[in-house]
Amino acid sequence: MNVDQLVRDSMREQAAEQPSVGPGFADRVLAVRRRRRTRTLGSVAAAAAAVVAVAVAVPLVSGRDDVRPASVLDGTGLSAHPDQSPPRDLIAAGDVALGAYYTAKSVPQTKDRAVYTRTYWLLDPRSGRYEKNSKWSFVAVAPGLRTAAVLENDLPTRRIGLLDLTTGRIERWIPVDHGVGGLAFSRDGSRLVATTYDENPDLRDKVHGTSGTDWMARYGGSTRSGFLVVDVASGKGTWSGVAPGRSTGAREDFAFSRDGRLVYSRVVVAGGRDGMQQFYDLEGAKVPAPANELYLRADVGARLSPDGGLAASGLTREKPDKSYSALLDPRTGKRITLVRGAELLAWVDDKRLIAWERLPGGTLYRPQLVLVTIGSDKVVPLSGGPALNSDPTRQSWEPVFAER
Repeated sequence: MNVDQLVRDSMREQAAEQPSVGPGFADRVLAVRRRRRTRTLGSVAAAAAAVVAVAVAVPLVSGRDDVRPASVLDGTGLSAHPDQSPPRDLIAAGDVALGAYYTAKSVPQTKDRAVYTRTYWLLDPRSGRYEKNSKWSFVAVAPGLRTAAVLENDLPTRRIGLLDLTTGRIERWIPVDHGVGGLAFSRDGSRLVATTYDENPDLRDKVHGTSGTDWMARYGGSTRSGFLVVDVASGKGTWSGVAPGRSTGAREDFAFSRDGRLVYSRVVVAGGRDGMQQFYDLEGAKVPAPANELYLRADVGARLSPDGGLAASGLTREKPDKSYSALLDPRTGKRITLVRGAELLAWVDDKRLIAWERLPGGTLYRPQLVLVTIGSDKVVPLSGGPALNSDPTRQSWEPVFAER
């Protein structure tokens, strides 16, 4: 899409505010404006600049070319497939969708060393299906589900790819001066924080234990060197050096705080408590946690509710076929209530979340993606789960969620 097209599309969006519009155009504009509800268009020039920035970070497709089902990217309804595990078709609820998922296994490189290797299934927005892709060692899906930031195999890498999920092609490579091993988008999709490493953070060493031989990340063995904050539109970034922390493994990735002014990573604190977090400013200096993120855990994916009023916390109560996690006041840490779910993964809205939950029956933990609601003990299955008599060592899959 060139600048002329961008300007024309911007003018078409502005024209939606006029009394007369073309057939079908209003629906497309309303969908775009719903995703940009905090933005206004001041002038054609300003609009063109804004569209250029968004087109790179989260590429838009004009109405004349958009053949993707509205329910995939622009919908807010429920798309569940409780008979599929891992899923083949779109999983979504409200503004949140499963943008990708991956399975992983340790692939031996020598007799004593292996690499923890991910295989991704990426959402094809045109078909609403997940397509297998083994080219990438790490994938982060941008808000809007149109773009993914990807890293090639053999981490750490010296470039970041921007993958168009519609075409499956790399739109642009962003070269970097430090080896990158992890990625995370800011909440608005305009920036990436890329964690830099001197060595592959997914290396595994052979260990011999009571249960036999296994591959394990070395405790305290991180070679993390810092992080890059990259402006997606321009490709320009600033690197800050940060020493490794006390990690449970070699991977110590950074992610943005809620407002994007800080980054944080998971750490182990005194007493061996895991899932804690350390915040840094964008120059790499340690800083206190923001007041509204003080009681969050880095190992709980859901974090703050959309309105910032509740903090998702860890598993609190578990029964053979039910689990409950705590929701806290994010500023005081006081428990507000319990909600179903063994692991809270993503907020759908201020009342509902996506979680891993036990499947009924048996004694083994058999996870299934479910939609849970505050104040209700009911769950809505979103994905399937392993069969009751399935092999407990079978490959599990890990979800990657994004706003649509």
